[in-house]
Amino acid sequence: MHENVEHLIAVIYGLPFIWIGIQHFLDPEWFEPIVPAPLGNPTFWVYISGFFEILLGLGIALPWFRKEAAMGIALMLVVLYWANLNMWVNDIPIGGTRLSQRGHMIRGVIQLVLIFAALWIGGWIGHKPKAI
Repeated sequence: MHENVEHLIAVIYGLPFIWIGIQHFLDPEWFEPIVPAPLGNPTFWVYISGFFEILLGLGIALPWFRKEAAMGIALMLVVLYWANLNMWVNDIPIGGTRLSQRGHMIRGVIQLVLIFAALWIGGWIGHKPKAI
C-alpha cells in the first residue's frame, strides 16, 4: 500500500481516540458509571484513560511512534474492556442509554476490530509498512 495512504489511515484511526480522550476531561461524569467499583475513584481512572487515549491517538497518527502506539492502543483496549464488560454484566447505562445484549456483543466485536486494526497499522500483523 502507498505510504501516504497508510499514513492517512493511521491519522483517521488516531483522531477518534484523541477526541474521546479529550471528552474524558470535558465530561468525566459521562464515563464514571462504567468504571469497575473495585478500582475506586472513578474520576481518577477516567482521567488516566483519557490521557492514554490522547497520547496513543497522537502516537499512532505520528509516524515516529506509530508501531509503539499501535501496541499501546491494542493493550489499552484489552484493559479498558473491563469497563465495557462491567457495563454489560451490571446493565449500567452510559449517557442515559442501556445497551441491549446485541448492542454489547456488537460493541465487543468493534473492540476486537479496533485491536486488530491497531496491530495492522503498527505493522505487528499483516503488512510491514515502510517508515515515512
